[in-house]
Amino acid sequence: MVLKTKEIRGFTPQERLGKLEELKRELMHERGVAAMGGSPPSPGRIRQLRTSIARILTIMREQGETINE
Repeated sequence: MVLKTKEIRGFTPQERLGKLEELKRELMHERGVAAMGGSPPSPGRIRQLRTSIARILTIMREQGETINE
């Protein structure tokens, strides 16, 4: 699922952090599947996850929220 900028701006700061962690876990899983030589169910999923993470981080920086990585 692609997160739109409008949707992300509608989240509370806690929801954004939660979604960010969820997407990072999902990305790690997808990369693990790809590293093991498995074929991911949707090949564009890794790019989609990276884009959604970048959008969340950008909006968090715009809002002045702290990002603990």
